[in-house]
Amino acid sequence: MGLKKQVRFLHKWLGLISGLIVFIISVTGCIFCFHDEIKDITRKEWRLAEPQNKPFVLPSVLQEKAKEILPSYKSSMVSYYGRDRAAIVYTYSDIGSLYLYFNPYTGKYLKTENPETDFFIIVEHIHLYLLLPDYIGKHIIGGATIIFILLLISGIIQWWPKKKKDLKRSLSVKWSAKWRRVNYDWHNTSGFYISIIAVIIAITGLTFTYEWVGDGIYKTFNFGGDKNLETKIPVIDTTKFSNNKNTAVDLAFIKTVKLQPKAEMIFVTYPQQKGDIINTGAYPHTLRYDHQSNYYFHPNDGKLLQSQTFDEKSLGLQVVEMNYGIHTGQILDLPGKIIAFIVSLIAACLPVTGFIIWYGRRNKSCKKIKA
Repeated sequence: MGLKKQVRFLHKWLGLISGLIVFIISVTGCIFCFHDEIKDITRKEWRLAEPQNKPFVLPSVLQEKAKEILPSYKSSMVSYYGRDRAAIVYTYSDIGSLYLYFNPYTGKYLKTENPETDFFIIVEHIHLYLLLPDYIGKHIIGGATIIFILLLISGIIQWWPKKKKDLKRSLSVKWSAKWRRVNYDWHNTSGFYISIIAVIIAITGLTFTYEWVGDGIYKTFNFGGDKNLETKIPVIDTTKFSNNKNTAVDLAFIKTVKLQPKAEMIFVTYPQQKGDIINTGAYPHTLRYDHQSNYYFHPNDGKLLQSQTFDEKSLGLQVVEMNYGIHTGQILDLPGKIIAFIVSLIAACLPVTGFIIWYGRRNKSCKKIKA
């Protein structure tokens, strides 16, 4: 059996095994691509805020308001998403999590969101876990993603023309042919055209499943090194811990704003137990989770313990933290999301067109055997 026949055999069975999962991953990825834009249109009353020439309300004020609304819930984080957007207090309890939206300038309560019933969060959970327990679903998704990468590689090997003169024909679809030939050409050419971007999206997606992928990206761009060592959180003396969260969190927030005055998006975490510190993050663009700078503060007095601006981070860590933006296309704003959407849509078509090719050949073989 020649190389191409072996590759075709492998491509066929890997495709049949993973096709349905790849289709689900790709379709949910398409739906999730523009979730922020869609929610801004459908939920603008409580996602957006009128910009004002005044500072944001302090985190402790929003936390206290959240406590009044949900007395049995604890606050884990306050996020300010932009000068024209609502601030969110993330809360949790034994029965689940809730997100509370507030006007960042007045502290006015706007809305409570339950992530368990939100359409786009459900789509995201299908994309990540197939709505299965995460320790099961993520491995199914991860396995199918690895197979998808192998399918792209094996597909290019099969597609690659033997002669240069056949290259032009291999790069186009013969639309005037019968529909089965059109389907065959489309499967081959579309797979080739999206292959590079699809592999990048797939690899960045694997970092959400397997930590070793992120570590591998870190070491590749740094030519070695230890990501855990660079991202190590400072340790505090827990024997002198006092429950002075509000003042310390406010001081941490104010300090972060002073250090990053041009930041559009800032979050600040609440320490939940002894040993926890206050962590803040500042991002230069709203609703874009890359180029972040991180700061760590003492939970008692809000004293700055450690800072790590984006420019101070190694190239490997910078790339790892851009992972989400690269995976979703956010890193290039709207054009990037459009590219990610188109590539995901074509990727969803590949299992369908591939199945039609397999079924047609199988059906043809059965007819020959009967004859």
